[in-house]
Amino acid sequence: MNITVLTPEKEIFHGNINSVKVPGSQGAFQVLKNHAPIVSSLDEGKVSIVTAGGGHRYFDLESGAIKESQEAGKTLVFTIQSGFIEVLNNEVSLLVVGVENGLNG
Repeated sequence: MNITVLTPEKEIFHGNINSVKVPGSQGAFQVLKNHAPIVSSLDEGKVSIVTAGGGHRYFDLESGAIKESQEAGKTLVFTIQSGFIEVLNNEVSLLVVGVENGLNG
């Protein structure tokens, strides 16, 4: 499953994942491989991404640089103020604002 996480300013994560947990407006939920198509608004809260093999790249908030990693099974957690998620054919798009806390990959 692939995910792209975008803010209005930049791409903060792109790559292969095993799962993503998001703070949906009607309650938190998790997306796994072969999830049904969905579009949902997101509230303030934590987003948790578990990486998969095949690599990923992410924006490290502490250094301000794009970093790459091949490590599978790593959990990356960051906080958002709001956003939207779309899931279709194992492609996940996360459009968020107010990203806080560093992505450490």
